[in-house]
Amino acid sequence: MTLYSEALAGEIAAELLHIEAIKISVKKPFKWASGWYSPIYCDNRKSLSYPKLRTTIKNGLAALIKKQFPDVECIAGVATAGIPQGALVADELYLPMIYVRSQPKGHGLGNKIEGAYHKNQKVVVIEDLVSTGKSSLEAVSALREAGMEVIGMAAIFTYGLKVADENFEKAKVPLYTLCNYPSLVKESLASGKINDDELLSLKSWRVDPEGWQ
Repeated sequence: MTLYSEALAGEIAAELLHIEAIKISVKKPFKWASGWYSPIYCDNRKSLSYPKLRTTIKNGLAALIKKQFPDVECIAGVATAGIPQGALVADELYLPMIYVRSQPKGHGLGNKIEGAYHKNQKVVVIEDLVSTGKSSLEAVSALREAGMEVIGMAAIFTYGLKVADENFEKAKVPLYTLCNYPSLVKESLASGKINDDELLSLKSWRVDPEGWQ
């Protein structure tokens, strides 16, 4: 996983904290679908309601893709939170946009991938958040099975977990993000959102998220 820009990461972390898209609670942690407990909950969907931040994220993702994946031919959003972000970026880059469902549609054509695409088309996948990478890489698999060439993924935020690094490396998918966990923790401390004791808990969670309590 690679951070696109340290300066932009700090700016986005500050704005996400400001609009309360990120919640920090060490004493009453949040439970993930995996059963893990986390002291941080990140809801990037809220950024869509704030035009300035929404534009910052859109421009950041577009610039990232232009630099790292200049031969991109299509943008794919991952349902559900990656769909609006993907649409914004595709519009900015003037590229075709498709999206990947978590499950095939239960009626009609039963599509898992929605939109027009063709085999060997070079696609960049858009995610809002990467935790373990499981759902993100399931979308990558669906696109590859459809014959598309996934050249990379761009996301707003990643927790930077070791398991995610291993999953993306195994899948051979380059991942670039606008913001990450260290940037968030740094900004949280600087803005007084957390104290030194909470900082230690946040750092220990990232080392062992499965065993942390």
